[in-house]
Formats: sequence, structure tokens, C-alpha cells
Amino acid sequence: MMGKTIFSFLSLASLAVSCTPPASSSQSDSSAAPVALQLPTAGQVKELPLVRQDSFNLAYLMGHFDPANHPDFTVVEIRYANREGCYLRKDAYEAFKKMHAAALQSGVQLQIISATRSFKHQKEIWEAKWNGSRQVEGQDLSKTLPSPEARARKILEYSSMPGTSRHHWGTDIDLNALTDSYFQKGDGLKIFEWLSAHAHQYGFCRPYTAKGPERPNGYEEEKWHWSYQPVARHLTEMARLHLRDEMITGFQGAETARRIGVVERYVLGVSKDCLQ
Repeated sequence: MMGKTIFSFLSLASLAVSCTPPASSSQSDSSAAPVALQLPTAGQVKELPLVRQDSFNLAYLMGHFDPANHPDFTVVEIRYANREGCYLRKDAYEAFKKMHAAALQSGVQLQIISATRSFKHQKEIWEAKWNGSRQVEGQDLSKTLPSPEARARKILEYSSMPGTSRHHWGTDIDLNALTDSYFQKGDGLKIFEWLSAHAHQYGFCRPYTAKGPERPNGYEEEKWHWSYQPVARHLTEMARLHLRDEMITGFQGAETARRIGVVERYVLGVSKDCLQ
């Protein structure tokens, strides 16, 4: 699935200029070529580990690869996760480990409960909710929401269509719990307050803040979802330029992507902090 290589490993010095590789207009053609250059902030240049960008193409963007066999990914040690077998980009993982160590010094224990998901993995989650084998808020949506568009919108409150998830990218993690109520008191509140104050120092932003005038579209608020912004912002821009609703195919309910406007409303419906 890899297109031809454009960039080799970039050193910290070369990251003084960072580029966003585009993709072809066809999912099956995953070649890439360099586009706009953008300067990261001084803090990003100082903190970023090595980054490899030659594989940033539509196949990568849409999760059509196995992170276990990808050179830019590494397995997450069990001491950082609630189970074995989680994968992240190496750069995002190094940043997380630094954040994890700093949080511990403040008495905060960060634990990854979800990391990279391939297209196949996301398809399993989506279709289980779509066909009712996995209930959503106690409902079998295949029975309670027979309208395909209504059912898709309900699933899209918290789950992405395959091919559109930020979890495909290896930059995004879910931490500690999957309910906002957990982060409203006790240890959960302490974790959220620490992340809100310090996560940006390690390159992490929260894409799904409370919905309102500044973020009217997209998924509901997720206090647990954090994104490694120095890499994810390039992929978000790549999605804006090259990903189209008609490319979202290969799973039950995919026909609703165009009617809903999944790319514009959900893929790009993130907080401003994750776009800078």
C-alpha cells in the first residue's frame, strides 16, 4: 500500500521546516508528493523526536495498513496501557512517555486504553453497532433506528466511520476511561485538570471539546481523547485537501457518508487547538 518514498527520516534540525505530504485523488493510488511547507513552533522543534513522513498518503490516512508491520510504529509497553498489543507512532509514543513521567510526579497516573486502530478494527466496531450485535445506550440500533442516516448519526456521536478515524493515524489515544462522567470528580477530575493544564507542553491537544459556536460539528465531547498535534495536524490538513465522502466505502452503512458530510462535519470537526 505504500507509495514511493519522498522523505527519509527527518532529524530535529530538518524539522525546522515541516511539510504536509498529499495523496492522489484515488484511494487505490497511494503515491505522494511534497506540498506546502510550514514552520513548527520553537517548542515543537525542541521536543519532537524523529518523524518519518514518507508514508503519509490516503492509504495511511484511512487506516489501510497494519501498525504491527509499519516502520513508524511501535508496541506500547504494558506499563503504559491497560492491555498488551496497543501500537502508536514512535514520535507520539515518545511524547506520551515524557508526559506520563511528568504526570506521575504530580500524582497522576495516565493509562492508554485505546491507541491505533486499523480500518479493519474500526470496521468491526462500526458494524457491530450498525447491525445490533453491540448495543448503543442499551439499544439495538438496527431495530430502534431503521433509517440508515439516523442510525449512522447515532453511532457517529462517539464512533467514527472506518476510514475517517484519527485513531488510524497512530497519533491519538484514549486515556483512563471512556465516559465524561469519570472525569468530573475524584481521580478522573484530577487527571483531566492535569491534562488540560499540561498536555500541550508535550504536543497533545484535545480534538473533541464541548460542542458550541467554536466547534458546532463533529463527535460529542470526549475528555479522554488526546491527539499528538505536531503530526496529526498535517494529517488533518491532508484530509481537508484530499479526503472525500465518496471515498468512505467498504462497510455497512457507508452509503450515508455523503448525505451526512462525514469529512467536513466529523473528520474536520475538531477543536482549534488541534488545527494550529
